[in-house]
Amino acid sequence: MEVETEKKFAARLSIVSNGLIIIFKLIAGFISGSMGIISEAIHSMSDFLASVLTYLAVLRSSQPADKEHPFGHGRYEDLAGFIEGVLIIIAAFYIVWEACKKIITASSFEFDSTLGIIVMSIAVLANLVVSGYLFKVAKKTGSVALHADAKHLSTDVYSSIGVLIGLVLIKVTGFTLLDPLIAIFVALIILKAGITITKETLNNLVDGTLPEEDLRQIEEILNNCDKIIGYKNLKSRKSGPFRDINLTLLCEENMSLKECHEICDFLENEIKTAFPNSQTIIHCEPCKKEEFINV
Repeated sequence: MEVETEKKFAARLSIVSNGLIIIFKLIAGFISGSMGIISEAIHSMSDFLASVLTYLAVLRSSQPADKEHPFGHGRYEDLAGFIEGVLIIIAAFYIVWEACKKIITASSFEFDSTLGIIVMSIAVLANLVVSGYLFKVAKKTGSVALHADAKHLSTDVYSSIGVLIGLVLIKVTGFTLLDPLIAIFVALIILKAGITITKETLNNLVDGTLPEEDLRQIEEILNNCDKIIGYKNLKSRKSGPFRDINLTLLCEENMSLKECHEICDFLENEIKTAFPNSQTIIHCEPCKKEEFINV
């Protein structure tokens, strides 16, 4: 219960911080006329929508398995993460479009960068604190949606720093064409993050296997068990913060049912220790050592 409470608090914190940052950036952008700041406001809007989706996903995924969803509701987090990625990609293309129009239609324009510098400095500090906290909670709870939201906010940090540096340079040099160029720079950072998040969450939605590092750890646990001949048909997938692992153990053909059950319990506990949010289903098959081929 404590874990779920922490996840919900982190999601709420992300929503509040994003909402305030959007307001400040929009005010600064329209007052100063900076495309760079407005692009950051659009970026933060996608962050805000993503945070709302994350919060709803966390609420839903934390519900226990039921008759309609016997494997739980973890997929809601993957779905939220995928939608977040799509929103980021759309925002990136929109920013590039607007920045290119500004470059083509006006080679020189004026705006006040002082307010923008102040607002972007506040945005950088706020996003550093919030994204760091979200990463911490996501790692602790295994939440895919919170991790996607944290990554989303962390890209906002880098892009905000880029905009901040650009605004300072514009104030010093007076070269205002830097503004739409900065906006395009922001868009490229956003696009990269969107593609990464979309690929990761889509892999989970289509029942892609666990990462190689996780599989190696599971195989190491199985290989260290000297009470079995071997194993085969190792299958895995990720659903939100949960890992589903299925495999077949090959045991001595004269081993009793009680012994097989004890081995299964032991391995399930070992895997559970390595991956707390995991569910392991093991099938035992009788086998002779000379017939065994580890696949």
